[in-house]
Amino acid sequence: MEAPATALSGGSGSLVIPAHVAIIMDGNGRWAVRRGLPRAEGHRAGVEALRRTVRIAGELGVRYLTIYSFSSENWSRPRSEVLDLMALLRRFIRNDLAELHRNGIRIRVIGRRDDLDADIRALLDEAESLTRDNDGLTLVVAFNYGGRDDIARAVRRMVEEVASGTLDPGEIDGDCLSRHLDTAGVPDPDLMIRTGGEQRISNFLLWQCAYTEFVFSQVYWPDFGRDDFIAAIEEFRHRERRFGGLAAQAAK
Repeated sequence: MEAPATALSGGSGSLVIPAHVAIIMDGNGRWAVRRGLPRAEGHRAGVEALRRTVRIAGELGVRYLTIYSFSSENWSRPRSEVLDLMALLRRFIRNDLAELHRNGIRIRVIGRRDDLDADIRALLDEAESLTRDNDGLTLVVAFNYGGRDDIARAVRRMVEEVASGTLDPGEIDGDCLSRHLDTAGVPDPDLMIRTGGEQRISNFLLWQCAYTEFVFSQVYWPDFGRDDFIAAIEEFRHRERRFGGLAAQAAK
């Protein structure tokens, strides 16, 4: 499912704004190490970058912003770092939820919740419930998320529906699978940005990114700002998205 891009007028003309931007927020730890700081300080600086990016996305007219906040593989990190990341999530929701709600931002959380602490599940539920009717930017938070697990759980749900007689096996196709993913109802990303210099998608939105444009930034996430966001969108603007078809000139 694709959502139409918008255009933002500026001094140099119109900047085409992708409807859905997904971001792999990478480089917090390396940002800290380069400054002789504990990795935890990099994650704290990363939260400030997130606040900044949400604000910029709203100002630019992005309709959906999906952030990879904690992957299902991140549990393998040192326990002290995992605990610090959980504490940051708690503080972010408690400190920022009211402001996000005032700004009309709708929060949606994707990923597994059954193995999370009860208080974190309650915070995630509260964030979604409070902002459900907002009509501004939709902030999709991928927490305890993995793309393969997302697909596997979607298949499991379809199998259960077939077994219960509520789904005809003949109706199963790509659209059907999409409707059973955590991102059901959210358009596929137009642009994926990964900061930190790595060039892989790390099990993020595997199904949804079939025709997404990728921009890999050398900037560590805590330093990511408006100019970096605009630069990624400018690169996106110069891509020719064919979705499996021919280029415009070749089709003539």
